[in-house]
Amino acid sequence: MITVEKAKEILKEAGQEQILKYFEELSDAQKEELLIQIEETDFEVIKKSLPPKPEVRGEITPIEVMTSAKIALKEEEYKAKGMEAIQAGKVAALLLAGGMGTRLGSDDPKGMYNVGLTRELYIFECLINNIKDVSDDITLFIMTSDKNDAKTQAFFKEKNYFGYKPENVFFFKQAMAAATDFEGKVYLEEKGHIATSPNGNGGFYASLCKAGLRTVLEERGIEWLNIFAVDNVLQRICDPKFIGAVLTEGYSSGAKVIKKVEPFEKVGAMCLEDGHPSIVEYYDLTDEMAHAKGEDGEYLYYYGVILNYLFSVKELDRIKSAALPLHVVDKKIPYLDENGNLVSPTEPNGHKFENLILDMVRMMTDCLPYEVVRNYEFAPIKNKTGVDSVESARALLKENGVVL
Repeated sequence: MITVEKAKEILKEAGQEQILKYFEELSDAQKEELLIQIEETDFEVIKKSLPPKPEVRGEITPIEVMTSAKIALKEEEYKAKGMEAIQAGKVAALLLAGGMGTRLGSDDPKGMYNVGLTRELYIFECLINNIKDVSDDITLFIMTSDKNDAKTQAFFKEKNYFGYKPENVFFFKQAMAAATDFEGKVYLEEKGHIATSPNGNGGFYASLCKAGLRTVLEERGIEWLNIFAVDNVLQRICDPKFIGAVLTEGYSSGAKVIKKVEPFEKVGAMCLEDGHPSIVEYYDLTDEMAHAKGEDGEYLYYYGVILNYLFSVKELDRIKSAALPLHVVDKKIPYLDENGNLVSPTEPNGHKFENLILDMVRMMTDCLPYEVVRNYEFAPIKNKTGVDSVESARALLKENGVVL
C-alpha cells in the first residue's frame, strides 16, 4: 500500500487532488481502503480517453454464417467432436456476472433474481441447469464485481451451488474503472471511496489472470473458454455441437448468432471489418447496410450476436498483451457534491470506461458465426416488463418446458 505522500504525488500528476478532500475525516481502515484504490486506479486511462475520440471503423463487409441448415448436415459429427473435447476437460465455461438487478427493481446481483412463479427459480439456477444438461464436470469460472462478489458467493453457498460441484466453481472479481464527470474529474461515491464501475465485459481474461486463475487452466488442461452473459436464461452453455463445429472446421473462436427480428434490432451484427471478423453495433448500422440483401434475397447483416462466445485460450493469451480499445460511455453516476452530500442524478452526468468483447472478436485470427434457434436459446432479461424482460423470458422458459 502506498503512503499518503505518494498518493498526493500520483493525484497531482493526474489532476485528481479532489479525491483526498475528506481524507482527514476518515477512520484508519477507510484511509487504507482509499489509498489502495488510488494505487490500483489507472488514471492514465482517463487522460488518454478524454475527450472521447470518434471511433474509426474499417471497411465493413458481410461474413459467411454457419446457418442452421448447414449445421444440420454435420450435426452428429459436430456433437461427437464437441463431447470428446468436453469429456477430456478441454472446455470450461465463464459466466459474466458482475451486474446488479437495478433495472429489475432489485438491489441484489442480477443472477439472484427469481424468475419463478410457483416456485423459486433464480437466473443463476437456470444457467447452472443449462450447463448440467451437458455435464456436471465442466469447470465454471464466475466473474463478479466489487459491488456484488460477496453476495454472489454467499448465495451460491446458501443454495449448495444448485447441485453443481463446488470444486469446479471458481469466482474472481472483475477489474474496476474510475468514473468521472464530463471534464474528467473522478467522482467520490463516499468520502473514502472513489466512484467506480466494472471495466466492461472485454476485461474478463485479464481479470481472470490477475486473480491467479490462469494456473487453473494449465493444471486442468483447459484449451477453450465458453464466455456467456448472466442475463440470457435460455442459452445453451458448452454446447457440444457449437464447440464441435468450431473445432472441426478449424476456427480459433466462434460466436453464437440468431436471425434478427428486424434490421435494427438492438443486437450487434456479425460482419467482416477489413477482412477480419467483427461486430457492428445496431446503432452503427447505416440504413443501406441494414437493408442490404444478397443474391439469395437474405439480409447481409441479419445475424446478431447473443454474447455467447467460444475462445481458444491460445488466442486469448496472444491478444492479452495488446491494448483493447477503451469505450467511453455516458452514465448516471451517484456522487458526493461539494458539500459532501450524496447525489443520485436523473440524467447522465459523467463517463464510465469499458473494454468490450466485440473488440476481442476483432482481434481474433478468425471467428465462426454459428446460428442457433432464437426461441430455444435467446431469452434476455434486460427489463422488468416489455421487450427483453422478465415477462418475455418467462414465456420463453415455459415454451421450452421449464416449470415456473
